[in-house]
Amino acid sequence: MSAPPELPDVVNRAFAVSRKAGYVSFCRNETGRLLATLAATRGGTLAEFGTGCGVGTAWLRSGVRDDARIVTAELDPKLAKAAAQIFVDDPQVEVVSADWSTLFDKGPFSLLFLDSGKPSAAGPDKVWDLVEEGGIVVLDDFTPCEHWPPTYAGRVDTLREEWLSDDRFAAVEVMIAADASAVIATRR
Repeated sequence: MSAPPELPDVVNRAFAVSRKAGYVSFCRNETGRLLATLAATRGGTLAEFGTGCGVGTAWLRSGVRDDARIVTAELDPKLAKAAAQIFVDDPQVEVVSADWSTLFDKGPFSLLFLDSGKPSAAGPDKVWDLVEEGGIVVLDDFTPCEHWPPTYAGRVDTLREEWLSDDRFAAVEVMIAADASAVIATRR
């Protein structure tokens, strides 16, 4: 996929923090550019559930408008502390060291970036009330699939199937690289 090789400064800082922490599981640049693009269309409160060391948050921040803020939750206190270092002087970003369910009172969210690695926590029923009407949900870390129902490793990918068939959302799977896709869903 074509994209300039330069990364936003905040994303470079997040990568540096991730390397220092020895954390290698983070948002791909292709997904990050998608997040920045979507964040640029949103006002209000954006959220990320599963901060890690803040790379996804940094991508959101690189695109966020002046009238928006980002709140992100990370369960691991060491990772949350590392991510908070990136945004220590940024009033538009709040890093919370807690389970994402503690952010319910900070919504509804205009954009919600979810880690698809925990299907039981990332289904449409779990986040319906957290997203404002017209709000966008982004789930990454999928492997592209060309047939229905979607499968992964020889089994039906129930999380992807749920999102793509839930009538409360208009959803699409988009390839972000030859080996990666994301689901983007807009609450009706």
